[in-house]
Amino acid sequence: MAWKKLVLAASRKLNLLSTEEKNNVLLALAKRTRENIDFLLTENAKDLAAMDASNPLYDRLQLTASRIEAIASDIENVASLPDPLDRTLEERTLPNGLQLCKKSVPFGVIGIIYEARPNVSFDVFSLCFKTGNACVLKGGSDAYNSNVAIVNLIKEVLTEFNIDSNCVYLLPAGREATAELMNAVGYVDLIIPRGGSGLIKYVRDNARVPVIETGAGVVHAYFDEFGDLEKGKAIVTNAKTRRVSVCNALDCLVIHEKRLPDLMALCDEMGQKGVVVEADAKAFTFLDGKYPAALLTKANEESFGKEYMAMRMAIKTVATLDEALEHIATYSSKHSECMISEDAASILRFQRETDAACVYINAPTSFTDGAQFGMGAEIGISTQKLHARGPMALPELTTYKWLIVGNGQTRP
Repeated sequence: MAWKKLVLAASRKLNLLSTEEKNNVLLALAKRTRENIDFLLTENAKDLAAMDASNPLYDRLQLTASRIEAIASDIENVASLPDPLDRTLEERTLPNGLQLCKKSVPFGVIGIIYEARPNVSFDVFSLCFKTGNACVLKGGSDAYNSNVAIVNLIKEVLTEFNIDSNCVYLLPAGREATAELMNAVGYVDLIIPRGGSGLIKYVRDNARVPVIETGAGVVHAYFDEFGDLEKGKAIVTNAKTRRVSVCNALDCLVIHEKRLPDLMALCDEMGQKGVVVEADAKAFTFLDGKYPAALLTKANEESFGKEYMAMRMAIKTVATLDEALEHIATYSSKHSECMISEDAASILRFQRETDAACVYINAPTSFTDGAQFGMGAEIGISTQKLHARGPMALPELTTYKWLIVGNGQTRP
């Protein structure tokens, strides 16, 4: 119970900070992060040593000097963005003279439950701090040493600026702490789980605090009858192989049957990079004897609707755009979907009928990222429709309240 009162009290003080004060803290944190790269890597190495390098989560867990530099840059980006608080969203004067003003305000306390992703600790703090929210972090045990080092670094900077360091609070590893966070009604305003579908489902089904679903990405790319082959090769390869462990990575290539003769060309570079392909019967026929035999297998029903998070993907053949849309609607997690086509009418249908947070035309789903969208670091990719959808950055971490000013009016 102690942490709940401490964090709630700290959250009430954050709303008193000016934009300049918040930005100065963030810039100091970015500088301190760069100065402590070796320390952060040493602590991260302790976590890595306890995980098998073949684990799909290993890449997400791993920090490198370049990744830490990118984290510091993202923090600076957040500092440079407009403050989303105290914006006037709507205002009007009623016939009785009452003045109404709708203003953006912080949520208060935001809880984040996440797996082996220490970069999330930095991202969450910078976004929550800029938006005047305190944050409670519940990372996985796999990244505990990394998270402790990161949060201690943040607290050092906050203390130097005479800011209550309880505005960022790291809970201990273990399910007891997770359960306590999910049931912290009256102390935590919002929970955002970041991780695989199992974690997200667990939080959604068990939390008493409101939840925004994020993360799980079952991602498709549809190579249309009218798709450009050169664009297709670059897009599919980038979406699949750029970084396989992230939620925007490609899981299933859907291809129009008239373009099956181009399938090997589409997949050639992926074969060179070691991507295992689970191909349906028609696609298998066009790849058999051409795609590396050790990397080619026949698809079954379980091949579809799966977030692979590995150098592995499925291929589904369709006869029409209708069939492609139906397949995506059936198996999509509503995260990111892509179409490769040069036909305007088909593109318009795909955009209108595909139910996903991000719908791409002739560009890879690897761009679904708050920093890539110009938002600075993101707190997650929302796959639901209530409150926020897609990359969640500063504006999505605010709510609003009505300010009403009168001059003695009473209601008849």
